[in-house]
Amino acid sequence: MNLRSAAYQATRRAGHVAIAVATLMGAATATASAQEGKTLRFAFQGTLNALDPYTLNETFTLGMLGNVYEGLTKRDKDLKIIPGLAERWEMLDPLHWRFHLRKDVKFANGNAFTADDVLFSADRIRADGSDLKTRIPADSEWIKVDDHTVDVKLKTPNPILFAEWDTFYIMDKEWAEKEGALKPVSAKDANPSPSAYRSNGTGPFTIESHEPGVKTIFKVNEGWWDKPEHNLAGVVFTPIAADGTRVAALLSGDVDLIEPVPVQDVERVKSDPNTDALVGPELRVMHLGFNQIRDELPTSDVKGKNPFRDPNVRKAFFQAIDIEAIKKRVMRGMSTPSALLIAEQLYERSGDFKRAPYDAEAAKKLLTDAGYPDGFTIGMDCPNDRYVNDEAICQAVVSMLAKIGVKVNLNAVPKAQYFAKVLAPGGYDTDFFLLGWTPSSLDSWNVLTSLATCRDEKGKGGPFNLGGYCNKKVDELAAQILVETDLAKRNDLIHQAYQILIDETSHIPLHQPSLAWGKRKNLDITQRADDQVLFYWARLN
Repeated sequence: MNLRSAAYQATRRAGHVAIAVATLMGAATATASAQEGKTLRFAFQGTLNALDPYTLNETFTLGMLGNVYEGLTKRDKDLKIIPGLAERWEMLDPLHWRFHLRKDVKFANGNAFTADDVLFSADRIRADGSDLKTRIPADSEWIKVDDHTVDVKLKTPNPILFAEWDTFYIMDKEWAEKEGALKPVSAKDANPSPSAYRSNGTGPFTIESHEPGVKTIFKVNEGWWDKPEHNLAGVVFTPIAADGTRVAALLSGDVDLIEPVPVQDVERVKSDPNTDALVGPELRVMHLGFNQIRDELPTSDVKGKNPFRDPNVRKAFFQAIDIEAIKKRVMRGMSTPSALLIAEQLYERSGDFKRAPYDAEAAKKLLTDAGYPDGFTIGMDCPNDRYVNDEAICQAVVSMLAKIGVKVNLNAVPKAQYFAKVLAPGGYDTDFFLLGWTPSSLDSWNVLTSLATCRDEKGKGGPFNLGGYCNKKVDELAAQILVETDLAKRNDLIHQAYQILIDETSHIPLHQPSLAWGKRKNLDITQRADDQVLFYWARLN
C-alpha cells in the first residue's frame, strides 16, 4: 500500500469511527435528557469484554467494573483504604477478623445486600476460572454471624488481609443463582455464557447495555447507598484502538476523556484551548518474562533444551536492552526505569537495587559462554492496545536483541487475544512476553506471589508467573512475608526475595510509565496513580 492509499484508508477508518461515536453521542444525549445530568463520553485504547468481576485481574477492567461493583473496603483519592460495604472491622485475635456490614444497601436490581452475598462471593472468587483467587486466603473460613456480620478465620496471621479487597467485588447470590452465574467466567473461555455480559452490583452506576468491542453504556444507580460526588446521568464508553483517531475524537469534542494520550501527542493536547492532559506517576511496572518451565521452547530454533533455563542467557537479554533509549525514543521521557518488579514508591528499600547496565558486548559474551555464539530465534508475545506504547516497546526490544544475534519473531495482538493466549488452557502459551503489573495490595507480597512464586504447567501457583520461574526460597520468603507483622523484619524478607530475583534475572523490569489521560477542559476527574478510571469522581461543567 502506498502512502497516499494508506492515508486514505486511515482517513476512511477515522471517518467510520467518528460516525459511530456521533451515533453513540446521540443515544447518550437521549439517555441523559431523560435524567437531570450530563453524559461523560470516554474512550480507551482497549476493549471491555466480560463483565464478570472475577474474570480478569487487569487494572482497566477492574476500574470499569469498580463503577458498578463494590468491595468490603474501598480506596480514596490518595489510595488510602477506607470502609466500603463493610462500615468497620476488627481483629479479634491474629487469626480471627470480624467485618460489620452496612445495612440498607441494595443491589441494582433491588435485592438486599447481606452476609450471604459475602460468603457466596468469597467462595466464588476462589473457584476454578477466577483470575482473582489471591484476593483472599485459599484456606480461610468465612462465617455468617448474622445478616450484617461476617467472621473470617485464618490458619496463619495475615497483616494485609484486606489490602486487596477494594477490587474483591461482592456479588448478589440470588441474582447469580437466577442468571446461572454460580461459577466465574474464565478469561480463557472463548464462548462464555450470556451471564458473562450482564452485571448487578451495589455501586454508583449500572450497565444499561454492553457490546464488547463496540460500546458500553453506564447509567446512574439511583438507589446507591452513598452520596454521589459526580454530576453525571451516565457514561458512554467507546474503545478506540488507533492513537490518532482517539486523540482526534478528543480534540474535536466527540469524547470528553481518553486514555492513554500517546506520549508524542501530550503537548498537542495540552496546547489546545479546549483540552488538557493529566500526567502523573503510575504504579505499574512493565517487564519482560521468559518461559523457563518447558524442556523445549516451541517458538525457538534451539531443539532439545530451553536456553532460558540458563541465567546467563536471561542476563544477556537484560544487558542487551538499552532502557534509556526506550525512555527517550519510545516513551518521549515519560517513564522511569525500574530495577525491581515493583514501583519504587511502594517499597521503601527500593533504592538499594540498581539495574544491570546496558552493555551489548557483555551480553554477546554471556550468550557465547552459554553456548549460543550466533544467538538463536525466539517468538515474543506482546499486546498492542493495553499499555502505553506497548507494541513500540516490543519492537524496540526486538531491534536491540538483534544486535546480539537473537532473532525475535514478534506477535503483537489486541489484549483480548494476548491474554487468551498467554493464559491458555493446559499451560501458559508464551516463550517471551511483555507484561505490566500494578500490585492490587500496593505491597510487595502481591508482586512476589503473583509474578514469581512457582507454578506448574497447568497454572497452579503464581497466577501471573507466565514464564514459570521457580525458586523454592522465593516461595518460602513470600509465605513468611505474608504473616510477618514486624515491619523491619518484613522489609528484610522482601529485600532477600528481590535480591534473588535480580541475581537470577527471573524477569527483566523495564520501567514505570507515566499516566497520560486527555480530557476536555470542562471535565474535572480524579487521576489516581493506580490508573483506575472511576466515573464517580467526574464532574462535567
